[in-house]
Amino acid sequence: MAAAASTSMAATAVFASRFPLSSTIKATPARCSSLPYLPPRLSPTAFSSSLKFTEPKRSSLLQVKASSSEESGAVDSSELLTDLKEKWDALDNKSTVLIYGGGAIVAVWLSSIIVGAINSVPLLPKIMELVGLGYTGWFVYRYLLFKSSRKELVEDLEQLKKKIAGTE
Repeated sequence: MAAAASTSMAATAVFASRFPLSSTIKATPARCSSLPYLPPRLSPTAFSSSLKFTEPKRSSLLQVKASSSEESGAVDSSELLTDLKEKWDALDNKSTVLIYGGGAIVAVWLSSIIVGAINSVPLLPKIMELVGLGYTGWFVYRYLLFKSSRKELVEDLEQLKKKIAGTE
């Protein structure tokens, strides 16, 4: 019992020093002793008036004006539609074009789902970034760093263009 009484007195003594008694309350608001005192906020007008930003002077010699001519920039929508209609009418296998177009849309949709699933696995996206970084470094070293390898890359790309176009 005596131990409980001394414990409660110790707790009262600790709390008594933190909370002022009614006779010692002053007109100023009480502040917590663990937080530092912060000055009141400045109004936005006081802050903006204390800092003055000036724009650097621009040279009048470097003025550029963009203009367009009627011949080069204007694209007539009716002309574009008639051109597309002529190309569509000239196609023999319209169903094949529609199947390829639909297949391309489905492939993009499926790849988006696969990338989303890979991205949701916790460690896999970082590993894939490292693989991509490593491949990029290898590609730069193999094809872009030296002049002879750049020529080889251009030749390979030209060969691929010919294969796709069917001229080879």
